[in-house]
Amino acid sequence: MRNRLIPLPLMLSATVMTSCARGPIQVAPAPTLPMPEESRVGPSPSKLLTPSEAYAEVAKLRADLERELPPRLLIRPKDPQEWIARARGQMEASGYSVERPQLLIVVDRNPRVQQMAVILAQPEGEWLVLGGSKVSTGQANRKGYYITPTGVFLHTDAILDYRAEGTFNENHIRGLGVKGMRVWDFGWQWAVKGWRSDGEGGEIRLLMHATDPDYLEQRLGRPASEGCIRIPAAMNKFLDRHGVLDADYERAAQDDPQYRAVLFAGRRMTPLAGRALVVIDTEAG
Repeated sequence: MRNRLIPLPLMLSATVMTSCARGPIQVAPAPTLPMPEESRVGPSPSKLLTPSEAYAEVAKLRADLERELPPRLLIRPKDPQEWIARARGQMEASGYSVERPQLLIVVDRNPRVQQMAVILAQPEGEWLVLGGSKVSTGQANRKGYYITPTGVFLHTDAILDYRAEGTFNENHIRGLGVKGMRVWDFGWQWAVKGWRSDGEGGEIRLLMHATDPDYLEQRLGRPASEGCIRIPAAMNKFLDRHGVLDADYERAAQDDPQYRAVLFAGRRMTPLAGRALVVIDTEAG
């Protein structure tokens, strides 16, 4: 039995609380967008790709990333090898082993960086950075705001994701972005309270999600969240459309309509789909 923390009836809305957006957030059904026939659901992520097949898939995804993200949002890390080395070090410290070619989401919470990258990890063969975008992680020195924790956080079918309804809070802010934006849920995690100087911590619900496109997306690239990871809407759609972190979800969706309801309708599921979010901090040395 899966330990589902958030029940989500098929095609029905539910109300959940998050630590990143104040107030209740309405859950929306997965969106359906028209896509070319050749771009529909791809090979199963359980298929083990050879290094050459993985490189070919990376080339396709890079082209998709460049097409789907506006140039102002697309970022290529200045030192991709440092990102790879940091990600590998964090994964080794966490005991996470790469048993097949797969994609990782790597986030640098360094206040002077505030970026994410999609990285190909392989047990054999070269690791590659596909590209990324600006993000916002936890803000220090503000009451109620936590510092996004470092580590490896797995996106598994033990927790059911949801989608934003696009409703406004009391400050007229859509905390999770417009209706239909995916919210990746990594469960309860320990984080330092950013408003304290003694290192005291507490639990937050670690999420990765879009943000208000009118007021907050333009401010990505600086710490601003209550502990979660805010990403641009275009990156949200890219990760969602290609199932970048949905290896476990795709398997669960084969026999569970709740998981099918969460997954993007009309997705091109990459065979490199993974399950790991890696948070690093290059300020830490």
